Amino acid sequence: MFNSSIKIDKKIIIIICLILFGITLRLIPHPPNFSPIGAIALFAGCHLRLKRFWLLPIFALFISDFFLGFYNLISMISVYVSFVISVIIGHCFLRIKRTPFRIGGVAILSATQFFIFTNLGVWFSGLIYQLNLTGLAECYLMAIPFYGNSLISELFYCFILFGSYHLFELSLRENHSPGFRNN
Repeated sequence: MFNSSIKIDKKIIIIICLILFGITLRLIPHPPNFSPIGAIALFAGCHLRLKRFWLLPIFALFISDFFLGFYNLISMISVYVSFVISVIIGHCFLRIKRTPFRIGGVAILSATQFFIFTNLGVWFSGLIYQLNLTGLAECYLMAIPFYGNSLISELFYCFILFGSYHLFELSLRENHSPGFRNN
């Protein structure tokens, strides 16, 4: 009467796991700007074909911000928009062709645009830096150490996410490839 085999879409499992992964790693103590959200954004843009795939990092970010606390609206918007841009970067540059060098280059591009947009938002909020060219230059200068963390975390988590998924795909191919079976 009951169908004992429930078919679960692997994309849904990936989405749920990525959201939980992002939330968990943002909630545990970590160095500033060392988070998997950027890599999750690239991964979502690359692998997910859903119409709203860009919401994946936003959802993980919003839930973790709910627990960590929200911050200045202008800065927050710049962070959220930057992660949507990372999803688009992953979709445009990794959807068709993925090599380790290409993934690394896209991770660098993603971390760099995050640095540019989020620090522009910090400066534009007017809370820390003066709203003039000196304040803008000071904002970017003071943010350089954070860029290093963003760059390293983007590369690190891209290696983890894309590498794990590649190994997962290889194991599926081996399990379903025709050949000898051990009975």
